[in-house]
Amino acid sequence: MPFARIDIVGGKSVDYKRTIGDVVYDAIVDILKAPANDRFQVITDHPPEEHIADDSYLGIKRTRDCVFIQLTLNSGRTLEQKKGFYKAVADGLHERLGIRREDVLINLVEVANENWSFGNGEAQYAS
Repeated sequence: MPFARIDIVGGKSVDYKRTIGDVVYDAIVDILKAPANDRFQVITDHPPEEHIADDSYLGIKRTRDCVFIQLTLNSGRTLEQKKGFYKAVADGLHERLGIRREDVLINLVEVANENWSFGNGEAQYAS
């Protein structure tokens, strides 16, 4: 049920984008315990002037290659799961693509079960 929006600076290859999606998906399943095959992602690239990340907010030095990851998911994950997800994604992107851990910004948006429709005009998870 998580829905990932991933924003990057343009000019990256299809393989680069797919690898980012794979790292995020793997962490969603392994750490956040979403069901397998529950993969819904939008990866968008932007011209540098439309992809803005402060280069020193909270004392973290970011580059123009900062990756924004926003995940909408059901409420209920523990703080430990969230921290584990952040670390798994940052470490995975660093290991597989050489992305600096400082350049991985993640935002989780938690919603109630009834805020999803996976098709057919139905609220599959509504009670």
